[in-house]
Amino acid sequence: MSGLPPAYVDVGELEVFRDECARYALRLIEAGVSTEFHLWPGAFHGFDGVLPHLALPRRAAREQIAVLRRALGGAPRRPASGSGAPAPEA
Repeated sequence: MSGLPPAYVDVGELEVFRDECARYALRLIEAGVSTEFHLWPGAFHGFDGVLPHLALPRRAAREQIAVLRRALGGAPRRPASGSGAPAPEA
Protein backbone atom coordinates (compact mmCIF):
# COMPACT_ATOMS: atom_id res chain seq x y z
CA MET A 1 0.00 0.00 0.00
CA SER A 2 2.99 2.30 0.30
CA GLY A 3 3.17 4.78 -2.51
CA LEU A 4 -0.57 5.33 -2.64
CA PRO A 5 -1.78 8.95 -2.70
CA PRO A 6 -3.20 10.60 0.43
CA ALA A 7 -6.52 9.12 1.50
CA TYR A 8 -9.73 10.25 3.17
CA VAL A 9 -11.83 7.51 4.77
CA ASP A 10 -15.10 8.23 6.51
CA VAL A 11 -17.66 5.79 7.82
CA GLY A 12 -20.70 5.77 10.03
CA GLU A 13 -20.46 4.17 13.46
CA LEU A 14 -23.38 1.87 12.61
CA GLU A 15 -22.20 1.04 9.07
CA VAL A 16 -22.01 -2.69 8.40
CA PHE A 17 -18.50 -2.24 6.91
CA ARG A 18 -17.28 0.03 9.73
CA ASP A 19 -14.54 -2.31 10.94
CA GLU A 20 -13.27 -2.97 7.42
CA CYS A 21 -13.08 0.76 6.75
CA ALA A 22 -11.20 1.38 10.01
CA ARG A 23 -8.77 -1.47 9.25
CA TYR A 24 -8.21 -0.10 5.75
CA ALA A 25 -7.38 3.35 7.15
CA LEU A 26 -4.98 1.80 9.68
CA ARG A 27 -3.27 -0.24 6.96
CA LEU A 28 -2.78 2.93 4.92
CA ILE A 29 -1.32 4.71 7.94
CA GLU A 30 0.99 1.78 8.71
CA ALA A 31 2.20 1.88 5.09
CA GLY A 32 3.10 5.56 5.51
CA VAL A 33 0.20 6.91 3.47
CA SER A 34 -1.12 10.26 4.66
CA THR A 35 -4.64 9.36 5.82
CA GLU A 36 -7.54 11.25 7.33
CA PHE A 37 -10.16 9.07 9.02
CA HIS A 38 -13.58 10.05 10.33
CA LEU A 39 -15.96 7.80 12.27
CA TRP A 40 -19.34 9.52 12.37
CA PRO A 41 -21.11 8.70 15.69
CA GLY A 42 -24.57 7.21 15.37
CA ALA A 43 -24.43 7.25 11.57
CA PHE A 44 -25.60 4.33 9.42
CA HIS A 45 -24.92 3.41 5.79
CA GLY A 46 -26.23 6.15 3.54
CA PHE A 47 -26.99 8.56 6.39
CA ASP A 48 -25.85 11.51 4.32
CA GLY A 49 -28.13 10.64 1.41
CA VAL A 50 -31.18 9.60 3.44
CA LEU A 51 -31.19 12.50 5.91
CA PRO A 52 -29.15 15.29 4.26
CA HIS A 53 -30.99 18.04 6.15
CA LEU A 54 -29.81 16.89 9.61
CA ALA A 55 -26.77 18.38 11.33
CA LEU A 56 -24.47 15.33 11.19
CA PRO A 57 -24.84 14.66 7.45
CA ARG A 58 -24.35 18.38 6.74
CA ARG A 59 -21.19 18.35 8.88
CA ALA A 60 -19.93 15.24 7.06
CA ALA A 61 -20.59 16.90 3.70
CA ARG A 62 -18.71 20.05 4.78
CA GLU A 63 -15.75 17.88 5.83
CA GLN A 64 -15.75 16.01 2.52
CA ILE A 65 -15.86 19.27 0.56
CA ALA A 66 -13.05 20.76 2.66
CA VAL A 67 -10.88 17.69 2.05
CA LEU A 68 -11.49 17.88 -1.70
CA ARG A 69 -10.67 21.59 -1.75
CA ARG A 70 -7.40 20.98 0.10
CA ALA A 71 -6.53 18.10 -2.22
CA LEU A 72 -7.25 20.20 -5.30
CA GLY A 73 -5.22 23.14 -4.08
CA GLY A 74 -7.74 25.49 -2.55
CA ALA A 75 -11.17 26.87 -3.18
CA PRO A 76 -12.52 26.77 -6.73
CA ARG A 77 -12.73 29.96 -8.78
CA ARG A 78 -15.92 31.96 -8.39
CA PRO A 79 -18.01 33.05 -11.38
CA ALA A 80 -17.31 36.55 -12.66
CA SER A 81 -19.68 39.13 -11.08
CA GLY A 82 -22.96 37.26 -11.33
CA SER A 83 -22.62 36.29 -14.98
CA GLY A 84 -22.60 32.58 -14.21
CA ALA A 85 -19.52 32.22 -16.41
CA PRO A 86 -16.21 31.03 -15.02
CA ALA A 87 -13.77 33.73 -14.02
CA PRO A 88 -11.11 34.39 -16.67
CA GLU A 89 -7.74 32.75 -16.13
CA ALA A 90 -5.13 35.05 -14.59
